[in-house]
Amino acid sequence: MPGSYSVTFDYNVPILMRDGITTYADIFRPQVEGAVPALLQRTPYDKSAPASRTGTLDAVRAASHGYAVVIQDVRGRYLSEGEFYTFFNEINDGHDTVEWIASQPWCSGKVGMFGVSYVGATQWLAAKSGAPSLAGIAPGVTASNYQEGWAWQGGAFELGFNLSWGIGSLGAANWGNLSRKLNLDEDDFESLLAAKDGLTEWFQYLPMKDMPQLKDVAPYYYDWLDHPEYDDYWKQVSIEESHADITVPAYNFGGWYDIFLGGTIRNYERMSVMGATDIARSGQRLTLGPWIHGGSPPSVSGEYNFGTRAAGAAIDLMGEILRFYDHVILGEDNGFTDNRPVRVFVMGENVWRYEDDWPLSRAVDTDYYLHSGGKANSLNGDGALSPEQPGDEPPDAYVYNPINPVPTVGGGLCCDPAFMANGAFDQRWVEGRDDVLVYSTPPLSEDTEVTGWVKVTLFASSNAVDTDFTAKLVDVEPSGYARNLTDGIVRARYKNPRQPASLIRPGAINEYEIDLWATSNLFKKGHRIRVEISSSNFPRFDRNMNTGEQIGSDLAFVPALQTVYHTSEYPSRITLPLVPR
Repeated sequence: MPGSYSVTFDYNVPILMRDGITTYADIFRPQVEGAVPALLQRTPYDKSAPASRTGTLDAVRAASHGYAVVIQDVRGRYLSEGEFYTFFNEINDGHDTVEWIASQPWCSGKVGMFGVSYVGATQWLAAKSGAPSLAGIAPGVTASNYQEGWAWQGGAFELGFNLSWGIGSLGAANWGNLSRKLNLDEDDFESLLAAKDGLTEWFQYLPMKDMPQLKDVAPYYYDWLDHPEYDDYWKQVSIEESHADITVPAYNFGGWYDIFLGGTIRNYERMSVMGATDIARSGQRLTLGPWIHGGSPPSVSGEYNFGTRAAGAAIDLMGEILRFYDHVILGEDNGFTDNRPVRVFVMGENVWRYEDDWPLSRAVDTDYYLHSGGKANSLNGDGALSPEQPGDEPPDAYVYNPINPVPTVGGGLCCDPAFMANGAFDQRWVEGRDDVLVYSTPPLSEDTEVTGWVKVTLFASSNAVDTDFTAKLVDVEPSGYARNLTDGIVRARYKNPRQPASLIRPGAINEYEIDLWATSNLFKKGHRIRVEISSSNFPRFDRNMNTGEQIGSDLAFVPALQTVYHTSEYPSRITLPLVPR
């Protein structure tokens, strides 16, 4: 052990939860004498689907390696009984499942977990439960806080994700279970499918709180909308509230173009400092590739090919997870810890690199300031970006009209690529709009690496009582091709994070910090660094109607005149972590 064993398979094994609900699991076990450790995946996406059995970690491969593999439908999904409601049941259910597995005669008493996205959330929530038999987790592309960075970001509602996930991945995909429990008929199913196939129309539905299509199948959507602030509703399930209490090591992995990138990194960062035990703190690992959201990371993100070596298969991500468990569960000295704990793919250079820490201690936060002669509108404007601080420069202005928002073009998206394709795309047609301010450096005289957290500090005013400001970092090739790297948003009423909403005074100049999360990119010699500033990214984020009304209740909207300042008094800028080379 580990070795290469024949595998037995048990289908639809019942697992009883503490409240009497029965869930069902498929179990793959190696034909070996004695008890073995187990690896658990708790999924809302059908335990018997090929993606559940082979996506993140191939069940047969892991079982033949010497682990029992348990794949369970979480409560209320597919074959499992009960009512599915996001996050809240996963703490107790995760605990009960881990301990049930540990008590089986074929299990050694040690259990690890694996999986991505919501399946990553089930791992962290099980770790939050303190299940004593949980020995490690391997969560991919998942969040640390289900308010900020899952349902909301920067005070804006993650409309594209919340709606497409609720209608498609959670609603239509689980129809058999839902229809039995809710007594829904074929007409209801046809209506839901029509909504799934017509998301463009439903993204624009007003008011959002009265969206009809999710009333029966995804009630949590409306609860998320009712809780725009980080209140007790979210704190009950937030991993960030429990980092200091979690005792297990974690193999974290994520993608530069993933919707949950920020949380993936924060889980690693915070656990490395706050984990409750030495093994929890020292046992954290982080791998970040140029990947979009999903279980088996490809080398192509959006329309951009980062090369064969960029794929998860090229670094044998499955094998890395198994080596991680061979080390932390079996105690094998297999060389897993010989490499440094952080592994990043540097885009542009298109190479993998190991690092000692995150953020990189040698990275130097460097400000690049916005400049213009007052006409930075569009790609054809006079916007510029440089390390020199601005002097007495005229501001830039544009009109943000919610009826014609700036469209989403790539980025960290989920969950229906037919309506929102995620990853890297040419941004030039977005940059052709007058409501997008464009600031670019001259062609770089030398290679310039940016690896780490990125933020924009913006000084701006609006004639509205509430509005949004967005920012995007772009790598511009000599040909003009403009590849998006990372982006962010801030809603004016939430310009002070984790503080109650506060409307702004029309015309007043406010300071906004826009969190663009993180990236790793080599801007090659001759390329340009570009920053876009606007007020919408739709349908990724809901449109701010500029009225100051309760989010989700608006039927009316007003255009907003936005003014961005860049002077010695109001030095709007982007802060880039430059890595010496």
